[in-house]
Amino acid sequence: MNPDMCVPCGEGLVNIRAGALIVRDGKLLMVKSGRGYYYSVGGRLKFGETAEDAVVREVFEETGVKLKAARLAFVQENYFANDTPAKLGKPVYEIGFYFRMEVPPDFEPVRMTVDEGESSERLCWVSPDAPETLYPEAFRSEALRPSPEVKHFVKDDR
Repeated sequence: MNPDMCVPCGEGLVNIRAGALIVRDGKLLMVKSGRGYYYSVGGRLKFGETAEDAVVREVFEETGVKLKAARLAFVQENYFANDTPAKLGKPVYEIGFYFRMEVPPDFEPVRMTVDEGESSERLCWVSPDAPETLYPEAFRSEALRPSPEVKHFVKDDR
């Protein structure tokens, strides 16, 4: 299997990620982290695959259902400090490609847990208006009001 697109760069890491905008009944399917926030279904690209291939693979791995990517919705550049125990505090530059997925009306994940290293996290349907922290934050504006053009967002939490 090809390695994930997460590479050291100086003191930090560079991630290339694909995420899914899965919307049903006005809610987003998100992963609830063990650290109290929600993040998009998806993950790192594997070397040699496209972002679209990666999001389809990741959605299947995390939900047990194969969905098609409808289109690229937005790209987000993100600087942040890693919060996983193995890489705690390490600076990360991440480029994320976020795809709106084709979601049938009867869609329901087969699996509701996502294995993240040594922990298990849970899939949840979340309202874009919920007070909880969502990553990426652009899900709030893009989930229910799709734009015909691909947008670009930059977030810097260093």
